[in-house]
Amino acid sequence: MKKVALHWQVIIALFLGIVFAFFAVNLGWQDFTKAYVSPFGNIFINLLKLIAVPLVLFSIITGIGSLKNIKQLGRVGLKTLLIYVATTMSAIMIGLFFVNTIKPGTFSSDDSRIEKRIEYELWLEENPQVLALDDTHILHDSKYSKKIASVKERISSNDISAVVRDKIDKAKQSQSRGPLAPLVDIVPKNVIVALAEMEMLQIIFFAIFFGVVLVNLPDAQAKPVRNLMEGLNALFVAMVNVIIKTMPFFVFALMAGSLVEAAGENLDKLGEQLLFLGHYSWVVVLALFVVAFVFYPLLIRIFVKKLSIKEFLKGISKAQLTAFSTSSSMATLPVTMECVHDNLKVPKPISSFVLPIGATVNMDGTSLYQAVAVVAMAQFHMIDLDVTQQIMIVLTATLASIGAAAVPSAGLVLMIVVLESVGLNPVWIAIILPVDRILDMCRTVVNVTGDATVSAIVSASEEQKA
Repeated sequence: MKKVALHWQVIIALFLGIVFAFFAVNLGWQDFTKAYVSPFGNIFINLLKLIAVPLVLFSIITGIGSLKNIKQLGRVGLKTLLIYVATTMSAIMIGLFFVNTIKPGTFSSDDSRIEKRIEYELWLEENPQVLALDDTHILHDSKYSKKIASVKERISSNDISAVVRDKIDKAKQSQSRGPLAPLVDIVPKNVIVALAEMEMLQIIFFAIFFGVVLVNLPDAQAKPVRNLMEGLNALFVAMVNVIIKTMPFFVFALMAGSLVEAAGENLDKLGEQLLFLGHYSWVVVLALFVVAFVFYPLLIRIFVKKLSIKEFLKGISKAQLTAFSTSSSMATLPVTMECVHDNLKVPKPISSFVLPIGATVNMDGTSLYQAVAVVAMAQFHMIDLDVTQQIMIVLTATLASIGAAAVPSAGLVLMIVVLESVGLNPVWIAIILPVDRILDMCRTVVNVTGDATVSAIVSASEEQKA
C-alpha cells in the first residue's frame, strides 16, 4: 500500500483536531484536553523553537560566509528589506480595500452600534487629550438618555480583563522609550543572553556581524570556522527532519488544544457581539486568502520565471500547514527553510539570509489583520476613518510590524499601538480577543508565505546578475 504523503497526513491531523475539539466542547472534555492533549502541542512548539534559534544563527553565518563578497551581501540585504516593506504595505492596502468595501462593522444592529458609539464618546470624555474623529455627539441627544444611563451602569461594573491590561501595559512600555530605542535593542550586550531569551533581532545582528568578519578573514583561518558552521547547520537541519516526521501527531494535539481553549465552556459564549465577530472574521480571512493565494503567486509569476504558481504553492504547503498549526513564524522557520531550499530551489546563501530576517521583520498577515480590525471596530462604533487616518494606519502598522515577536498573538500588542495612533480606545482589543487565536493561525500562514515569496524573488534577481 502506498504511504500517505506527509502533507496529507498533516491535513488529516488538522481535520481530526477540529473534530475532536467539537466533541470535547460539547461533551465536557475540556479538562481532559487541557491536561492530556494540549501538552503535546506545546511540546511540538518548544521543539521547533529549540531548533529555530541555533538554526537562525548558523544558517545566517553559513549563508553570508558562502556569499562572494560584502558587496553582494549589501545588495541582497537592501533588496530584501525593500521588498519586505513593499509587500507589507501592499498587504495592508489589500486589507483596507476589503474592509472599506464590505464594511463588516456595519452589519450589527443599530441598537448595538449606538451602544458602542456611546461607549466611545464616554471614553473621549474621560480622555480629553484625545481628539474626536468626527462631529457626532450622541451623548448630547436626549432621546438616548435611557440607553446612555444603561451603558454607564454597565461600564462602571466592568473591569478590564487581565489579558487586555497586560497587552496595554506592554504597548505602553514600548511607546515610552526614545525614538532610537529599537536601534539600540538590535545590538546585544551579551549574545548568550540574547540566545537564551530568543531576542531574534539581536541574534540576527550577531550572526551578520560574525559572517561579515568571517568573509574578510584570510582563507586559511576562515576555512575551519566555515566548515564548523556548515557542519552545525547541517546537524540542526537534520534535527528538523526528525521532528517533521512526527508532525501529524503533534499538529492534532495542537489544533485540538487551541480550539478547545478558544471555545471555552460554550461555543456560543461570544454573545451579542457574535454577529460583528463573524463578519469581521470572514473579511479578515478573505483578505488574507487573497494575499496568500493571489497576490504572492502573482508576484512569483512576474518575477520568478522558472517557477510556476502550482510549483510554488505545492512547494511551500508544508510550511503553510505548520504555520497554521503553530501560529508562530519563528517556530515554523525550520520547515520554511527546508521547503524554500528543497522545493523552490532557492540557494542556501539566499534562503539562509532572507528567511530568518523575514521571520522577524516581515509580518504581512499581522499588519493586514491590524488594519482590518482597527477599521472594522471603528465602523462598529459608528466612526468613519478618513483617508488621512487610514494612511496613518498603513504607516504605523508597517513600522510596528518590524521587529515584532514572531510568536502567537503578538499582533494584539501591535494593534494597541495602531489604535492609539489614530485616536481610538486601546481597550477595544477585548472585542476581538475571542477569535484572535483562530485568526492568528490564518495570518501566520500569510507571514510565512510572504517570507518564501521574497526569498524566491531575491534569488531570481541575483541569478539575473550572475
